[in-house]
Amino acid sequence: MSDAGAPHPDAGTAAYGGPNWSARHASLSDEIGSVWARCGIDSEYAPLRTVILHRPGPELFGLADPDEHLLLDTPDPARATAQHDALADAYRASGVEVVYVDPGKPRPNQMFCADLFVMTPSGAVVGRPASTVRAGEERWVARRLADRGVPILRSVGGHGTFEGADLCWLSPGVAMIGRGLRTNAEGAAQVAATLAEIGVETHVVDLPHTSMHLMGEVRFPDRDLAFARAGRIPWTALELLRTHGYEVRFFPDDGEMVRDFGHNIVTLGPRRILMPERCPQTRAAYEAADVECVTVELGELHKCAGGIGCLSGVVTRDRVADA
Repeated sequence: MSDAGAPHPDAGTAAYGGPNWSARHASLSDEIGSVWARCGIDSEYAPLRTVILHRPGPELFGLADPDEHLLLDTPDPARATAQHDALADAYRASGVEVVYVDPGKPRPNQMFCADLFVMTPSGAVVGRPASTVRAGEERWVARRLADRGVPILRSVGGHGTFEGADLCWLSPGVAMIGRGLRTNAEGAAQVAATLAEIGVETHVVDLPHTSMHLMGEVRFPDRDLAFARAGRIPWTALELLRTHGYEVRFFPDDGEMVRDFGHNIVTLGPRRILMPERCPQTRAAYEAADVECVTVELGELHKCAGGIGCLSGVVTRDRVADA
């Protein structure tokens, strides 16, 4: 007699869908804060809670040709490390948790954590730096995010290149990506596809040929205020900003952008920013817009071709969509 169709002897157990089976109906986004660590962002200006940093050290010693390492000049390692420590202290003083990534043998650019990933409301997208000089840096940030319990939605692959400083949030459901030197068309398309899966609309704009990142052309002190570099921000980006309700003000002195990275800020919360010292005209422009400025000296680190925004991988902000 055939026993075809007979129930599996363990069919009543939870492992086979029995009465004690507990189905996972919540979305990944709903599980953040329980299954996954609290993380994610949906704006550029909501209160900042967690950043990832890499404290520079021995990798800055003995750099014969800074240009080979994508640096502008040779930094003094001791001063650079001390200034990075001051940056971390400034975050902590503002109630921001600082998490460190510590590769075994870091390269000189490892400190620029913002380039290596970007956060979404549902987890991280790990980037793929455009230069062979930085190839592989993203692995260390991916490992640290995973150790922290941050879900990773995608790692950019194929021939795509994408650096996190080329993406910004216009609103909880709308992102803008800058395509140019560091993020190519394939990388932008991969990130846009991932964002579409979580219900985010993406606009891709083309950057000037001398631009490093979108972050270097526009920053966001608040939900209705953006600062941009006149003559450098793409017209399409300017239109998008205004369409989404931003008043766009222009930085008054491009020299402070080039010399002292006055535009390279991180927003700590609405109308409150962390910015570099020695940028009086830029600070005055922020303060004229009722923006509180917390400052830190980073001149030695600027020799490495980046500022506060580049150094800071933003992991967690309060959610605008939840407010």
